[in-house]
Amino acid sequence: MSCRNLIFCPVSVKSGDRFIPTRAGSNWSINFHYANENCRSPNQNHKAKDASSDSSKDAVAYAALLRNELLGAGIETVPDPHTDDRRHAVLSQDSHSLFRYTVHTKRVPFDSDNEVSPYSLSPLSNKSHKLLRSPRKPARKISKIPFKVLDAPELQDDFYLNLVDWSAGNLLSVGLGACVYLWSACTSQVTRLCDLSVDGDSVTSVCWNERGSLVAVGTHKGYVQIWDAAGGRKLTSLEGHSARVGALAWNGEQLSSGSRDRVILQRDVRTPPSAERRLQGHRQEVCGLKWSPDHQHLASGGNDNKLLVWNSSSLLPVQQYSDHLAAVKAIAWSPHQHGLLASGGGTADRCLRFWNTLTGQALQSTDTGSQVCNLAWSKHANELVSTHGYSQNQILVWKYPSLTQVAKLTGHSYRVLYLAVSPDGEAIVTGAGDETLRFWNVFSKTRCTKESKSVLNLFTRIR
Repeated sequence: MSCRNLIFCPVSVKSGDRFIPTRAGSNWSINFHYANENCRSPNQNHKAKDASSDSSKDAVAYAALLRNELLGAGIETVPDPHTDDRRHAVLSQDSHSLFRYTVHTKRVPFDSDNEVSPYSLSPLSNKSHKLLRSPRKPARKISKIPFKVLDAPELQDDFYLNLVDWSAGNLLSVGLGACVYLWSACTSQVTRLCDLSVDGDSVTSVCWNERGSLVAVGTHKGYVQIWDAAGGRKLTSLEGHSARVGALAWNGEQLSSGSRDRVILQRDVRTPPSAERRLQGHRQEVCGLKWSPDHQHLASGGNDNKLLVWNSSSLLPVQQYSDHLAAVKAIAWSPHQHGLLASGGGTADRCLRFWNTLTGQALQSTDTGSQVCNLAWSKHANELVSTHGYSQNQILVWKYPSLTQVAKLTGHSYRVLYLAVSPDGEAIVTGAGDETLRFWNVFSKTRCTKESKSVLNLFTRIR
């Protein structure tokens, strides 16, 4: 009986010895091909890159050792899993094949570096021995637990305010309701700087000058007060805004203030209040202000989803970025790369975006999955920290430019609206509507696992 379709025909299998072809005259080489990372989702890429543990380091070293012995890759140092370095990876244009067998028409010259001494008891090649002897960077370990927690009653849960700042003199200023309090990181002493309740006003922003001697206080009624922190006295009160002042930024002796009235005022505290510059470019409340490290450009973010860049002479913005889909409060200039600006969007946007302000070009961007409330760069490494709100209330440490997540910190029960960096650049403080301030060691001057020698570590013993 014949079959009309070969698919349904029975297949007869003949038993016999397995045929093994002779390959003595051929020179075979095997090439590894990695699957294209573009096939993965962003969350999968973050998980794949987040290899900060000892086990992942060992896995990378073991993989390099196998490639040396099986493929003759000649790797002498262990690749760092935290970087996007692809020098040791052979990428394939065909992302679906793991192995490819090719025959070389020309004999590969003998590599004397891989020669094993006849007196050696090790089966490994010289390259592998160098690989195993290469120095290993210790795994980056960031504590997931804050080393200090302070109560902050009446710390407002308002996205558009900036109520926490850390001075160069190691004093933390916090706006709580109608008062501004100073907390010394050296002595843990708390002092009340001012009380605006006598005027029926409340604190909406605080900002230290670069020397750490003066603190500017923005109020709900639109005033900007300048206080001498050491003497505990008010030096002046600046008018000009018709609504609350939620953002402040010092530039030497000049102070910039952003308000719900959509205006940015720039004033020199040494001159009469009448000498001011009015910058009008936002269509809604100004909620973020940051001067560049070279003191030449001011970045402003607003509730109109705009990020504007101003210079020191023009009354109109020199650059405007409109890629964000929500309010832009989180702004940070890189201290490592001239002209690099980072920004974060609110709940409807959730993205971190990076800009080259020298060319006006948009660089990388990544979806963080939640509202971006604040940003700050590390002073010592090319890393930055972001704080988030809805819906995860997390703190993320990123490596730039790979945008690898180095750490994820949780603990706040409300969105993490406030962020400041210690003067030594090693610790950060975060504040939230849960009325707590939490101190974390996230950055390090030296990439070592030894305990940080910041003065703030003293408080771990008295917590």
